[in-house]
This record gives sequence, structure tokens and C-alpha cells, in this order.
Amino acid sequence: MEFMEKNLFIGEGFEGPGVNLAHINVLVGPRNGPAGQAFATALATPSAGHAPFVVIAQPGVPTKPLTLYVNKAQIDGDFHGNATWGASQAGIAKAVAESLENGTLPPEAENDWVVVSANWVNPKTDDLDAVFENNYRACKNAIIAAMEGLPRKDAVFKAAREVSNPFYTPKAR
Repeated sequence: MEFMEKNLFIGEGFEGPGVNLAHINVLVGPRNGPAGQAFATALATPSAGHAPFVVIAQPGVPTKPLTLYVNKAQIDGDFHGNATWGASQAGIAKAVAESLENGTLPPEAENDWVVVSANWVNPKTDDLDAVFENNYRACKNAIIAAMEGLPRKDAVFKAAREVSNPFYTPKAR
């Protein structure tokens, strides 16, 4: 696929069980397109409990392409803060950098593209290593999905035939 045929790639990744699972949505694309606009808008408009920040591989070393972390869950205590700002963001930094290095993202993404990553870290999380690993895998898979246009429609149609209300409880007679 010619990467520049599109200017916005969207992907989703979900990894892990229970309170340490990761659910990530990514917007990927050129800085001068919708992904860049989303990056700038989110960074400039934090809200109570949600302060987007640039993902770093190490202090002073932002990942490439520049990636914005947007937390879906409001920070709920020190451990949840460490899970979000530490373990989760580190997993995302690793996934984004690897995606550039291994060619999932095109070479021009290094300086001309951005990633916006919206991330769920459960406030009840209890394992920082699991948060790191699940966020790494979920982000890696979300980027692959974005760049490859996954899932394919046949997979969507099959899954849609099996959709049900996860909160439905049959009424007793």
C-alpha cells in the first residue's frame, strides 16, 4: 500500500485480562493532516483528570514519531498514576519506536507524522509489569491495524453476527 494515499490511519488494540488489560485507540498520520490537528488540539486543551503528554522513551528523549498520550481514565491515586504515566506510556513508547524501526510506519513518519494514542488503564490495576506488557502489545497491534486497515470487513461481519449485550441478564420467570 502506498502510505501517502491516506492522511489518517486509525487502529485499535486490546490486550490482557482483568484489571491490567490495555485498550488503545490510535490516530496516525502526517502532522499537516487530521492526526496533527488532533495532536495539537488535545495537547492544548487538557481537562480535569486528563492532561495529554508527549510519550518519552527516556527523560528528554521523546519517541519518534512524536506521540501524544491521552488517558481515558481519570487518574485515581498514586499507583494508578504510576501505571498510567510510567508503565503504560513506556509500553507505548516502545511500540511506536519499534513500529518505525521495523517498517510498520514509513520512514517519513519519523519527523513528519504524529501518533495520538488514547489509552485505558483501569484505576484498579495492580501489576505494573502487566500494564507495561499489555500496553506495548495493544499499541503495537493498534498501529499494525491502522496501517493495514484491519480488521477486514469479513472479520467485522462475522463478529457482528455474534454481538450481544454484555450486560444483559435474562429475567426470571
